[in-house]
Amino acid sequence: MASVRLLCLFNGRAAGWSKTLARTGCRNVCSSPSRLQSMSAWVIDQYGSSGVLRHTEEIPIPTVNFAHDVMINVSAASLNPLDLNMRGGYGATLLNLRRDPLSLVNSFSEFPLILGRDLSGVVVDCGSGVTHFAPGDEVWAAIPPWKQGSLAEYVTLTEYEVSYKPESLSHIEAASIPYVANTALSALVNAGGLCRENSFNKRVLITGASGGVGTFSIQLLKAWGAHVTVTCSQNAEGLVRGLGADEVVDYTAGDVAEKLDMMERFDVILDNVGEDTEEWAMRLLKPWSGAKYVTLVSPLLLNTDSMGLLDGSLHAGLTLHNKAFQNITSSGVFYRWAFYAPDGPTLDEVSRLVDAGKILPVVEAQFPFSQVPQAFQKLEQGHARGKTVVEVAEDDEYMEAAESEQKVQETLQQN
Repeated sequence: MASVRLLCLFNGRAAGWSKTLARTGCRNVCSSPSRLQSMSAWVIDQYGSSGVLRHTEEIPIPTVNFAHDVMINVSAASLNPLDLNMRGGYGATLLNLRRDPLSLVNSFSEFPLILGRDLSGVVVDCGSGVTHFAPGDEVWAAIPPWKQGSLAEYVTLTEYEVSYKPESLSHIEAASIPYVANTALSALVNAGGLCRENSFNKRVLITGASGGVGTFSIQLLKAWGAHVTVTCSQNAEGLVRGLGADEVVDYTAGDVAEKLDMMERFDVILDNVGEDTEEWAMRLLKPWSGAKYVTLVSPLLLNTDSMGLLDGSLHAGLTLHNKAFQNITSSGVFYRWAFYAPDGPTLDEVSRLVDAGKILPVVEAQFPFSQVPQAFQKLEQGHARGKTVVEVAEDDEYMEAAESEQKVQETLQQN
């Protein structure tokens, strides 16, 4: 870790917790390129398998450049299936367009690219327009997929993408939640029409429920009073029941569709699996009652990658239109796609639920920053039982950096 080069950024945390003084001190330090230039990170220089991951200490620090920017020292990050897909080039066409709108007509390269969407850490600098955060604040966030990720010592986000970390969680625990929370809420609320006020006794089916999005969704829906049925393998049954699932169907033991057919119809289905699920799941919804089928597995990014931006978007749009029209006219069921949508204010509500004991972190595996490739290998094995978390900075590193910075400041004052 490049902590020696970055001592100045810990000054706001180590020299007392006065936010005003910390903010001023950190700004002065961060504006000094001679003292702060690069950081440690895991990057890829091309798309591919696990062999493309590379550790470097020469990535430029993502400094505060705009009024609403917040610079965060990353304590922990977690991995998601999206990181595996992005490592292989998934979504590159649309994401590069978002990174640089002129990428269609000029030579643009997204490399070196830092993966990782979740983070928990400490604010070290803020733009002049930031009103909700100050250096020293412990925060968590989910990073938009077009921005550099969290497998690095520092990230810079807008204050609208950041939220205060739940006080009851460690950084390791907190890093397991933001991506899955934002994804689940986007699917259940924006696409599924559910919320705290209308979910009581609603029947919800979650397919592939033992992963990060599934384990979070179970807890959220139970906190809202819904009846939750899930599909998972037999060895994950204890986990999902412990999180509150009312009924569990083992997809490895016989015909899962046949078992679900014997149950009362559902108001909402959240599909984390894709493939042929919708071919048998649509009939499980209550007809002509506003029921909704929401899938997180859409062909949009795959189509734009394989067909190009225009043809891929058009083909995906037609697919969505045709399926939605067919289901609404045949059975009154709504068919919708959902997408990961980073949102700081949404995480504020999640933080309150966590501190109230309504939502627990589900961490399956933990790796040090030096073992990011091994963390990816764990993720590639599939059959997740929660999240895989990477500890980017240890607490003793904070203390060591703070003490060293204090010595530097004393030396400068003596000179």
